[in-house]
Amino acid sequence: MSELLAPYFEQVTGTDISARQLAEAPALPNVAYRVEQAEHSTFADHSVDLIVVAQAIHWFQFDDFYAEVRRVLRPGGILALIGYPLFTTPNAALNHLIQHFYTNIVGPYWDKERRHLDARYATIPFPFQEINFPEFQMQYCWTAGQLLGYLSTWSAVQHYIKAHGVDPIEGISAEIRTLLPEAQTAEINFELLCRVGKM
Repeated sequence: MSELLAPYFEQVTGTDISARQLAEAPALPNVAYRVEQAEHSTFADHSVDLIVVAQAIHWFQFDDFYAEVRRVLRPGGILALIGYPLFTTPNAALNHLIQHFYTNIVGPYWDKERRHLDARYATIPFPFQEINFPEFQMQYCWTAGQLLGYLSTWSAVQHYIKAHGVDPIEGISAEIRTLLPEAQTAEINFELLCRVGKM
């Protein structure tokens, strides 16, 4: 996200509680990175024009974070919460398989915070003057290997493996490769969830 914002701001600061995550971030001349909690940052009072939270607000302590937003944002500053729920694909059979895997196979292993994404951020408290925002989607064309690689990053998959000692993706891998033969791709659509407010 910092990389996308860099062309539009003199200074961008990206924060995360994981130093390993930040180590993967691109080095840019006007972007700095800090390891710190969103609820307790080192930004000066009223020093920031825009705060963007990408696929993370559901993990935060809401009251503490919003108090920090009020402290850090300048008057008229903007808070943007961005996330994405489960993707969809026009391939009906593949879409059905992924929905089944998400809900019935690894569904019990999602962290409880995942419910906010399933509810499309409607359950996230938002005590700011909300701004209407247009609908956006992220679209990709993935091979079976790319799709399986993405599924392997799901925390619920990792929790399942820890509980059972078996990778649940092995149970659907062959079917995905049948529905999506080698060298073919599937259109993958992620709805972008956006809640934007003004200080």
